[in-house]
Amino acid sequence: MTGKGGLAVALWCVLGLSAQASGHAVVGTVRDDAGGVLPGIPVEARSAASGTDGAGAPNALPTVVTAVTDAQGHFRLQMPGGRVEVVVGGVSFATVRRTVVVPPTGDARLDVVLRYVLSADVTVTGRRTFTNLADAERPAEDLVGIAQSASQGAITARQLEARPLMRSGEVLETVPGVVISQHSGEGKANQYYLRGFNLDHGTDFATTVAGMPVNMPSHAHGQGYSDLNFLIPELVSGVQFQKGPYFADQGDFATAGSATITYASVLDRPLVHVTGGGQGFRRALAAASPRVGRGHLLAALDVEHNDGPWVHPDDFRKLNGVVRYSIGDGVNGFTATAMAYHARWNATDQIPTRAIASGTLDRFGAVDATDGGEAHRVSASVEWQRSSANATTKLVAFGIGSGLNLFSNFTYFLEDPIRGDQFEQEDRRVVAGGRVSHRRIASLFGYDTQYTVGLQWRHDDIPRIGLSHTQGRQRVALVRQDAVAETSAAAYGQIETAWRPWLRSIAGLRADGYRFGVQAGDPVNGGTTRASVASPKAGLIVGPFAGTEFYLNAGLGFHSNDARGTTITRDPATGLSVDPVTPLVHATGREVGIRTVRVPHLQSSLTLWALSLGSELVFVGDAGTTEVGRPSHRSGIEFANYYAPTRWLIVDGDVAWSRARFTDADPAGAVVPGSVRTVVSAGLTVDPPAHLFGSVRWRYFGPRPLVEDAAVQSAATSLINMQVGRKLSRKARLAVDLFNVRNAADSDIDYFYTSRLPGEPLDGIDDIHVHPSLPRTVRVSLQVGW
Repeated sequence: MTGKGGLAVALWCVLGLSAQASGHAVVGTVRDDAGGVLPGIPVEARSAASGTDGAGAPNALPTVVTAVTDAQGHFRLQMPGGRVEVVVGGVSFATVRRTVVVPPTGDARLDVVLRYVLSADVTVTGRRTFTNLADAERPAEDLVGIAQSASQGAITARQLEARPLMRSGEVLETVPGVVISQHSGEGKANQYYLRGFNLDHGTDFATTVAGMPVNMPSHAHGQGYSDLNFLIPELVSGVQFQKGPYFADQGDFATAGSATITYASVLDRPLVHVTGGGQGFRRALAAASPRVGRGHLLAALDVEHNDGPWVHPDDFRKLNGVVRYSIGDGVNGFTATAMAYHARWNATDQIPTRAIASGTLDRFGAVDATDGGEAHRVSASVEWQRSSANATTKLVAFGIGSGLNLFSNFTYFLEDPIRGDQFEQEDRRVVAGGRVSHRRIASLFGYDTQYTVGLQWRHDDIPRIGLSHTQGRQRVALVRQDAVAETSAAAYGQIETAWRPWLRSIAGLRADGYRFGVQAGDPVNGGTTRASVASPKAGLIVGPFAGTEFYLNAGLGFHSNDARGTTITRDPATGLSVDPVTPLVHATGREVGIRTVRVPHLQSSLTLWALSLGSELVFVGDAGTTEVGRPSHRSGIEFANYYAPTRWLIVDGDVAWSRARFTDADPAGAVVPGSVRTVVSAGLTVDPPAHLFGSVRWRYFGPRPLVEDAAVQSAATSLINMQVGRKLSRKARLAVDLFNVRNAADSDIDYFYTSRLPGEPLDGIDDIHVHPSLPRTVRVSLQVGW
């Protein structure tokens, strides 16, 4: 028996080798989510070590064959007949495992679509770069390696197209739990809310667009000022988001989360988009991406005007342009991008509810009709990426010039009963920076491991950052005028190891160093400060089991403070002595979560998180002083769902609840004012092959405590927006957007503080101050491509 068995095995080996020589193979093509072919991707095939093949014959020792896809994304693996496991993966892509049966004669065909890892630094080509797991052909298998935490995710171009957007910044409202609001004119940066934070205009939420940072440190209107008015939604190919300080490639401003907004380099077709509506809204966009030389030249021009419902019209005027040249694909490519943006506007800031109740002011009225501003931003950047079978290197370099003159009056006549309290914040800066990252797939103790290392550098040269007392936009007195030079550098490394097919670990370390240089108008407030911080990160991913993964993450993070606060010794307004603040504030985050695609076409994630801050230090640009905040702790739950049962129907629903408390003892109370507790977002989108399409969305922004003992709270905001449209042809569509369908008299934002109107007591009145949501508004748009 033994001899006969050995002879059979030997004979089968000979037949197997003969089969390889005669053409038995696994053949196929590897593509990305957008349908583009992927060259240079390693492919491995392994036959079974025992048992029988598809023809019932015994297998010999396992055969392992490797290959790399060619320039067209094709591969061919010579294999004996039988059951074969094929593993396809590369740097920045989640690994895909498939089992095929090679027939006794002929080849087995296997075409593979690779999904981008959510933490990957992706070179974007088309607007279809990212897709949702719920749209994947085999979501349970594609889940492997796609994310490092339950709160990571990607918003697709398809999802963005289905949303009526009132303002550009609302692209970020696609991130579960994020709320975008406004308390002033439309030209000012939006107000952001996430995970129990009133993020003001960007603090603790890092944002990049087309590889360039948006947040501005040591800004005249507040730390981390993030103005997204230059964003063109039609060019966005996707939004990658992360929450919590768990990722080594994210540093300053990313304590609560971060969003990477990617621009496409190639459009499906040239387009003209024209929109008009109530309240003086007019917008025109023209964009095209013709082939020029070896690559594509994308050019877009965006012009907008908006008055809004205000008694004193915003007269918001925006001119925005993008030119982008790209060569290559999602694996190897080069992109150069230039942007320019300019806007002017009037502003209706928040007003006291007592004036509305008494009839002194209309709900859409203003106390100071001369508030407003002017902003500009120009930038240039290059992105270069090269990949081999097991490594990818990416380099990004950028330069930005920006300016802002902002006139605001929040307290009216409290500080100056005669001329009023209007002030001007002025910021002029030039930003230069870059980053380089290298990812490599190798082995650690025999286990598949992806290594990532990176360097980041940024310098903000701010020759003029000032605060002035003004009346009717004319300067009355200079409060402070400074110059700031702020430089930061970081190095990071991260190791992700697959110990088992169902177990991965992540370990990372980030080191940041800062230099703050201040030339102050008051010499005693100038000087130089240096600071550094190390931030370890860790994560554990278990699964998938039946299309479900489990995540455990923890990490240290930080946010920087305004450079002027690190050197200040004397209050510029009162002349009193003050203490400088800590330059870098530590944060500690923890998270446990689950993501599942067990139900066909449904992706769901559930996250429980906690975040502690050493101090909520804030530079108050409105007053020119630094306030030392108290230590805090936040915790919450997030539940996000995306359901696409057919290609023409999407149902999504997200719920986020959080709790924010100060952790020290203070008679004033323990509640963090302005912290959002409940956010709900839900929508239904229908886009069938027939002519009609539409969507309806509901956003609930729950009550917020406005003081530390929660004795004063805001009301909830509940808005329904919808879109209905008709496809006039394959290249033209007409759409009607209806915002605030119920015409709810809700607020975009609420504050509680002391202000004074003419004739009121000199020490002012404590009151809730509101900025109303827009009333029911209709906009009609026509989009034509060719």
